[in-house]
Amino acid sequence: MSREPMEVIVIGAGTGGLCLAHGLKRAGINVNVYERDRTRADGLQGYRVGINPHGLASLKACLAPELYATFLATCARTPGHFNILTERMTELLTVPLEDESMSGGKSVSRMTLRQVLLTGLEAHVHFDKTFTSYEQNADGSVTAHFEDGTHATADLLIGADGARSKVRRQLLPHARLENTGIVSIGAKVPMDETSRALLPPKVLDGITLINAPKGFGGIVHVMEFPWRADGDGMKDGIGNNDAELLSNWPGLLYDNTRDYLMWGVWGALHNLPADPKSLGQAALLALATQITDGWHPNLRALIRASDPSTAFSVDVRTSVPVDAWPTTNVTVLGDAVHLMTPGRGVGANTALRDAALLATRLADAQQGKLSGHDAVAGYEEEMRRYGFHAVAESRKQFDASSALHRPVVGRMALSAMRTSLRVVNNVPMLKRRMVNAENEFRGVDRNAAPAAHGQ
Repeated sequence: MSREPMEVIVIGAGTGGLCLAHGLKRAGINVNVYERDRTRADGLQGYRVGINPHGLASLKACLAPELYATFLATCARTPGHFNILTERMTELLTVPLEDESMSGGKSVSRMTLRQVLLTGLEAHVHFDKTFTSYEQNADGSVTAHFEDGTHATADLLIGADGARSKVRRQLLPHARLENTGIVSIGAKVPMDETSRALLPPKVLDGITLINAPKGFGGIVHVMEFPWRADGDGMKDGIGNNDAELLSNWPGLLYDNTRDYLMWGVWGALHNLPADPKSLGQAALLALATQITDGWHPNLRALIRASDPSTAFSVDVRTSVPVDAWPTTNVTVLGDAVHLMTPGRGVGANTALRDAALLATRLADAQQGKLSGHDAVAGYEEEMRRYGFHAVAESRKQFDASSALHRPVVGRMALSAMRTSLRVVNNVPMLKRRMVNAENEFRGVDRNAAPAAHGQ
C-alpha cells in the first residue's frame, strides 16, 4: 500500500531552504516554500560564495542530475592559489590549490546560485509571503500564518529564514545572537585590463586574504567565467557542451556572470572612524579608503574602481550555541539556527549540509523506515554537533575582543602571527599539516553529506 505524501512547509528561500526543497521533491514529499522577498531577484547581499566538498556533496544529493550539471557549468574558474599577504602585498603564505578544499571547491555568484536553486521549483516557491508565527494543532499538524492574513498547514514546518528567523524566535526563544564587534565593507569591481594590471598573478589566480595592522583584514577574489563577456560562445573555444546546457537554462535571465572582482575589508568597530551602518554607498567606499590608509596603492586603487551601487556593509554576528531542545513538528536549519561569522567560509556549506541530511531522513520517514519524529530528532542531534562546532571555529577568526584589535598587544600579536605564517610558508611539512587540517574541516576526505533519497 502506498503511503500518503508527507506535507512540508519551508519558511525562507535561501540556499539551504531551496536545496532542501529539491531533495524533498525528489523523495516524493509535497513541499511548499514561502519567501518574504517579492521576486526571485530580491534580497541578496554579497557577490561570491565558495562551495566546499560538503556543499558539493549536498547539492549533488538533492538536485536532479541535469540541474547539478547546470550549477557546475555556472561556476567561476576554480581558484589556483590561496594567499595571505600583508597590507603592502608582501607574501606571508601561499598554497597551490591542488584539490577543491581551501579554495572553497567551487566559486559561484550568489545571484546565480539562487537562480539555479529556484529552477524547477516555480510551482513550489511562493514569494511576497512574510511569515509571522506558527500554530501546532491537536491533530499533529502545524499551521504557518502570514502577514497578508493567509495560512498554510502541513505535517512539518522548517525554518530556513536566516539570521532574523521568526521561526527560531518562537521555537527557541532563549537562543541568542551576539555581535562580534567586527564590521565589514565590500563591493564589486568589473574585471578589465586596468583592474587586472593592479594584481600580481597569484592574486589574479586565487583567493587572497590581507593581514593588516590594528586587526584590519581584507579579501580579494577574482570571479572569471568560461563564457565570453558578450555572451557569444565560450572563451578559448572550449566548453561547447556547457554553452548548450546554459542556453536551455531559464535562470540565465537573472544571471550574474560577467567577470568581476569582489573585495572586502573589516575591522573592530571601536577602531573605525565611523560606523558603516550610518553611511550611504559612496560614503562606504570612502570609509574603506580611509581604513586602508597605508596599504599598497594597488589595493586602494581597487576600492576606488568599485561600482558604488554594489557597496554594502555587514555587522558580523554569530549564534550562541544552545542545548538540545525537545523535537516537535517544527525545526530549523542554516543561519536560522547556527549563524556564523565568515571566518572559516563555511556558512552556506553548513546550510547545504543541513538540507541534505534533513532531506535524507525525511525521505526515510516517507518510506516508512522510521517515524517523522525520529527523522527530525536524528537530524537535529547531528546538525547541532557539526553546526555549533563550525560556529565556534568561525568565531575564533572574527572577534573584536581578541588581542589583534588592541593598540599595543595587537602589534605584538600581529608580529607573532606573521612570523608563524612565514615559517609555515617555508616548511613543507608544516604547510601540508595546515592544509590537511583545513581539508578535514571542509570535508574533503570524510564526513561528506549523505546521499538523498534515490541517490
